[in-house]
Amino acid sequence: MTGTAFSLAEWRAREDEHHARADALTAGRRARASRGQTHPVDDFLYTYYSYKPAILRRWHPGAQVVLRGAAETPRAQWRWYRIDGSDLVVDTAAFVADKGLMLTGIGNILRATADARAQYGCFGLHEWAMVYREAEHRHPVPLRLGREGTDAVVDAHPLTCTHFDAYRFFTPDAVPLNRRELSRAQQPATEQPGCLHANMDLYKWAVKLGPLVPGDVLLDCFELARDIRELDMRASPYDLVGWGYTPVPIETPEGKATYVAHQREFTDRAARLRARLREIIAAAQEGAA
Repeated sequence: MTGTAFSLAEWRAREDEHHARADALTAGRRARASRGQTHPVDDFLYTYYSYKPAILRRWHPGAQVVLRGAAETPRAQWRWYRIDGSDLVVDTAAFVADKGLMLTGIGNILRATADARAQYGCFGLHEWAMVYREAEHRHPVPLRLGREGTDAVVDAHPLTCTHFDAYRFFTPDAVPLNRRELSRAQQPATEQPGCLHANMDLYKWAVKLGPLVPGDVLLDCFELARDIRELDMRASPYDLVGWGYTPVPIETPEGKATYVAHQREFTDRAARLRARLREIIAAAQEGAA
């Protein structure tokens, strides 16, 4: 059963608006790629998550939305769309049939994260733990405090990372310093809504939910991830002043306060998007049942 219908003119306009917004968000990446250049901050969302700008550009209306007059457009050939006369609608039942286990897994992580207590004492030290006592590091930029100064910051602070996909990049010497051992199997039990990377991952979940997710929600998740990544690297041990990023020196009381203030803001933004993705999953599963 559908709840909304867009005329041909309406959905074409929405699609054009989405294309323009997506193009603006990915302009830097696309320009660099054409020149064979890289960026230590902005490129992360495209390399770590492995989603190309074209993914962001593809507009979906979301489930239970009828696109009038769309049956004769190339969109009719897209996976998980169903033709209804001259119209088109997302085939939610087919998506759930194909991706049911994935939906359940994503839903479990989103629910567990939302229900957990937000923690604000990590201060972004996961990036520091990724270079701890290592001569080589992942990004081709210098360390702001040098090798010994960076290690000293880690030695002076407890590591309280709760996100497995950050923890798995810790150096061997840093792993035993974390307050708890993390694993993929235990991810739903350890995620928490104050974590920058758990909130950044909303972009990943939105992409995986494909045509169920309206275009504006997908781009909102991407923008949140982009903003989080900037803080993530400003608070990291890397010297990115030459790239236009002023540091958030989490080794100082002032830097810690700045970091937590931004972290709380991201927690609030992420909570709204996490709730929206949970609603989308629940509606799809209910409709399929």
